[in-house]
Amino acid sequence: MAHTFLLEPGRWVMQGNWLERNSPPIPLKGLTLVIWNRDNWFSMATKLTFPNSDRAEISFQYKGRLHDGERQYTFLLQHNSLGQVEGEGWICPETIVQRYWVINDTSSEGNYRQRRSGFETLHRINDDQYYLTSGLLAGHFLDSTMEASLERQI
Repeated sequence: MAHTFLLEPGRWVMQGNWLERNSPPIPLKGLTLVIWNRDNWFSMATKLTFPNSDRAEISFQYKGRLHDGERQYTFLLQHNSLGQVEGEGWICPETIVQRYWVINDTSSEGNYRQRRSGFETLHRINDDQYYLTSGLLAGHFLDSTMEASLERQI
């Protein structure tokens, strides 16, 4: 596998757009840091900002494990607006695909489950560039999407 994102330690900058239903795209910038420990454990931290917008920053803190000799991995994620999240990922020949679901996902009033989940696809352009598309679902409906270019900082 020729992937450099996630499979190697690194620093990646992100630029793209955040989209929500019935709203114009919101430009975003971000930074992702990937760190590997022994025993196939990785940590990944991402921070997204929205220049010229009053939208709050979004931060992600991943901890995951790539199963030895496998192309699948699992992860836990602490998300500043979703809370605790679990997920799985697959390392494919040209993409990295992740699916996740929010744990204990109740409404702000606490009276119903929102059942939020999401997905991400990172398409490898070359060793130093990826293209990300993602979506967050609330129940069966697409709630938001993101599209962004990632570039490795050397």
